[in-house]
Amino acid sequence: MLTRHPKPVSLSLMATDLPVWSVLETSATLYQQAPEQFHLLLTEPVVQCPATPEPPSILQAAATPRLLWLEISPYRLIMTMQGNGGFSYRHWWEQGVYGISRYWLQDSAPTVADHLRLRNFTRSLSLTGRSLPERLRLEYELWTANLQLGQYVLHLEIQH
Repeated sequence: MLTRHPKPVSLSLMATDLPVWSVLETSATLYQQAPEQFHLLLTEPVVQCPATPEPPSILQAAATPRLLWLEISPYRLIMTMQGNGGFSYRHWWEQGVYGISRYWLQDSAPTVADHLRLRNFTRSLSLTGRSLPERLRLEYELWTANLQLGQYVLHLEIQH
C-alpha cells in the first residue's frame, strides 16, 4: 500500500546542553509504506554562501541541495542525508537502544578513513497522528566511546 501525500513540514534539531539549533521549513512528500510505516522525502533548500576567499569546493558543497529521507514508525526512525556536495550521514534511532550515527565523505576513491561512526542512545521517541503522522519528537544522546557529545531533540511537524 503505497500512497503519496505532499505536505509542508518543519524539522528542527536542538542540543539541550550545547549552542546548537537549526530549523528547516520546506515541503516534503509523505509515502505510506504500510500501516504505521512511512517514508518522508524532502529536499533541503540551497544554502546561500557569501563570496569569500574560501576554496571553491567548500562553497560548492554548501550550495548543493541535499536530499533527506526519513523512515518513520512508532518504534524507530532512520534518517539519511545525501547530496552531491560530498558529505552524507545516516542515523538509526530506536527507543532505549544504542543506535548508529554514521557520517561519510563521498569521493571517487573510498577509503576506511573517510567515514565516522558514532553511537546514539534514544531516550524518547514519540509519534502522534491518527492515520498519518503529524508530530515526531526524538530525544537522544550522541556518544563516541565513553565520551558524550551532547543531548539532542529532533522535532518534526507535518501539516495536514
